[in-house]
Amino acid sequence: MKIAVYCSAKDIIPEDYLLMGDELGQWIATAGHTLVYGGATGGLMTRVSNAVRAAGGRVEGVIPERIIRAGRQAKNCNRLWKVTDMAARKRKMRQIADCFVCLPGSYGTLDEMYDVIASGTIGEHKKPIYILNYYGFYEGLKQQREHMKQLRFLPEQESYAPIFIDTIEQLKELLTQPTN
Repeated sequence: MKIAVYCSAKDIIPEDYLLMGDELGQWIATAGHTLVYGGATGGLMTRVSNAVRAAGGRVEGVIPERIIRAGRQAKNCNRLWKVTDMAARKRKMRQIADCFVCLPGSYGTLDEMYDVIASGTIGEHKKPIYILNYYGFYEGLKQQREHMKQLRFLPEQESYAPIFIDTIEQLKELLTQPTN
């Protein structure tokens, strides 16, 4: 399975988050999956991808030209897709991934997450997205979602919805289950 991971590219984040990235990357490799990620260096992106490679796994990166010009192209990819811009990166990652995992991150991570959710909502794909609410990182997002449902901006039963989980163990369990 090709697992797209969206996450922070910042290096100065709490160590627990970086260790969580190591654990996820190692599991992706040992479970025989392929990592699909942004193809750049920094933060959780580097930790997850390096852990996949260190455990003998396969890494596919999708990187925009601007990030390459900034000197942030990762050197650990088995395959690197070079694209024109961030919009093309999101499209390519949606195309080649079988599912999506959203780890803690910033605006770019949220943009990628919402792109997957919005495109799934209108029926462009049915690939699941798992949002790791690690240490409650996405509690505010969960509250906003419930608020939108209360005001009927979102239907009570969404046709496509993100799956919130709290631990790496829960994520592993979900990703190990057969898909329908």
